[in-house]
Amino acid sequence: MVSATEFANTCEAAPPSRSSSDAQISEVQAAPAVARGDGVKRVQELLMEVLDPEIPVLNVIEMGIVRSIVCTDESVQILITPTYSGCPAMEMIEQDIRAALARGGFNQTEIKTVLSPAWTTDWLSAAAREKLREHGIAPPSGAACMGSPQQTEVACPRCGSRETEELSAFGSTACQALRRCRACREPFGYFKAI
Repeated sequence: MVSATEFANTCEAAPPSRSSSDAQISEVQAAPAVARGDGVKRVQELLMEVLDPEIPVLNVIEMGIVRSIVCTDESVQILITPTYSGCPAMEMIEQDIRAALARGGFNQTEIKTVLSPAWTTDWLSAAAREKLREHGIAPPSGAACMGSPQQTEVACPRCGSRETEELSAFGSTACQALRRCRACREPFGYFKAI
């Protein structure tokens, strides 16, 4: 357990940093950010152990669900954004975040859900995209918000062929579609670009 004094010494109260690309956003920035400090670094390490229950190869940091981490003298505030409104996994994710932080000695946590701006697949890290591919799920590519919400060419995560077809707009989760490769004939999930 971390004492209040030790906690205050490792956390630095600071607002999330902003870049020129998200300067238009008023209260919450569009991409994940953390305040500076050893406490925040430790919180981020703990959050990397919290997996998305629907896609358990990805953690909440890689998914871009964690919007910001801010430490105060005695507590941690985390802003999270669901991958889509009404995502059934968010309650479990919040519980898992609280449990991970408690195991790390951070018992005073405030978790807020922020819906605007909405989460986008553009927030998936490069590591998350590669993990999806290795797990047999085709990751989205391109800037989801700048064009068509669904890309027309989806590469097969098994053989790499772009000769694929959609079998169903919905796969094992609402954020996936079911596709099949025409080259290797294997079905696979496609993480929809949103």
